[in-house]
Amino acid sequence: MAPTSPRREIVIVGGGIIGCCSAYYLTRHPSFDPLRHSVTLIEASEIAGGASGKAGGLLALWAYPSDIVPLSYKLHAELAKEHGGKYRWGYREVSCGQLIARGRPLSEKKEAAEGESGSLVSLQKRNAAAKAQRTIPTALPDLDWIERDLMRGYDSMSEPGETAQVHPYLFTTSIAKLAEEKGANITFGSVSGIGYAGDAVQSVTYTDKASGESRTIPATDVVVAAGPWTRSVLPEAPISATRAHSVVIRPTRPVSAYALFTNIEIPTNFDPSKHSHPTVARPEIYARPDNTVYTCGEGDHVVPLPETAADVEVDQARCQDIIDHVGSISDELRDGQVLTRQACYLPNVEAVRGGPLVGHAGTKGLYIAAGHTCWGIQNAPGTGKLISEFVFDGAAKSADIESLDPRNYL
Repeated sequence: MAPTSPRREIVIVGGGIIGCCSAYYLTRHPSFDPLRHSVTLIEASEIAGGASGKAGGLLALWAYPSDIVPLSYKLHAELAKEHGGKYRWGYREVSCGQLIARGRPLSEKKEAAEGESGSLVSLQKRNAAAKAQRTIPTALPDLDWIERDLMRGYDSMSEPGETAQVHPYLFTTSIAKLAEEKGANITFGSVSGIGYAGDAVQSVTYTDKASGESRTIPATDVVVAAGPWTRSVLPEAPISATRAHSVVIRPTRPVSAYALFTNIEIPTNFDPSKHSHPTVARPEIYARPDNTVYTCGEGDHVVPLPETAADVEVDQARCQDIIDHVGSISDELRDGQVLTRQACYLPNVEAVRGGPLVGHAGTKGLYIAAGHTCWGIQNAPGTGKLISEFVFDGAAKSADIESLDPRNYL
C-alpha cells in the first residue's frame, strides 16, 4: 500500500497574476490532492487590483530574464488553447516594433512640423539582444492609424510568432477563477506576519478585510507573491516600487494589432498654454482586440508605495501627457474616447543582476515569487509552474532558474 502524502496547508500572499498563477499550477500539480492539501490565496484589496490589472499585457520571446521566458511564453499559448483565452482574455499574436515619429502641436490637425527625429533610444521592455530590422513607413500599410507624414522610421522587434498579448485584468481574474474551480480558496485581508516554528513556517496572520478581525491560519508552505508590497511581509527582500501611469482609449475606429514602443519628438510649441522645451516622449502603445488601445508612459518615484493597491494615487497631469503625446501622432487616438486613467506600482529587485526572485527563501516552507518588473504578466505562468514544483517536488524542474534563487539576495 502506497504511503499517503503529508497534510499540506499552502498559503499564497498576493492576488496579482503571480499569486493567481501559483494557485492555478499548485492545484494542477500531479501530486496535489484536495483531500490532503489546501491552497489559500490571501489578497489585501482585490484580485488584479494592482499592476496585474493595469499593465499592458505584452508577451514576448525576447523578454527577460531569458531563463524563464521561453517556458512562460509557451505556457501562455497552452493556457489560451486549453481555456479559450482568445475569447476569455484577448490572447493573440501581434506585430511589435519601435516607432520613430515627430509629434505635432496640439492645435494642429494633419500637418507635421519640419525637422529630424530623435535618435533611437533603448526602451525598458526591450532586450538589448533583440533583433531589429529597419523598414520604411510605407512598408507598413496596416499601421494606418499612425499619421503617415509624421512617421520617421520603424524597427521591427520580433519575428512572427515571437510577440503576443493578453488583457491583463481578464487574464488574472480568469486564472484566479480557474484555480478556485480546482479547490483554491481566495480570502481577502492584509497579511501582517508569518509565524515560524524553529526553522520552518507555521502560520500566517492577516487582518480580515470585511470584519477587521485578526486571524491566524496554519501553514506548512508560504508563497510570498506580493509584488511591490513584498517587503511588508518580508522586510529583508530587496524589492522596491516604481509608479507607472497608463490610459485606455477607445479609438474612433478599430485599429490593427500592433504593440508600439515609440520615440516621439515633441516640438517647442507643442502646448501653447505651457512653456516647454523640445523633448522626446516614449509612450508604449498596445492595440487590443476589444477595440481599445492601452498606452503608458515612463515611471516615477514621486509618491511612495501606499498601503494597498486600492490606495494608489493617480496623477491626472501625467495621464493627460500620455493622451496628448499619442494623440500628436494619431487622429484615431486623439479623437477617441478616454475610458480609463490609472496608475500602479511595478516591483523591482534592488540588485545588480535584477530579478525576479523565484524559489526557496532560506526557511523551510517559505518561497518568494516577486520582483518581476514590467514582465510580470509575461512571466507569470512560468513562475507559477515553477513554484508548484518547488512546493511539491522540492526543486524547479521545468527550467533552470538558479540565477533567480532568492537566497542569492537575502
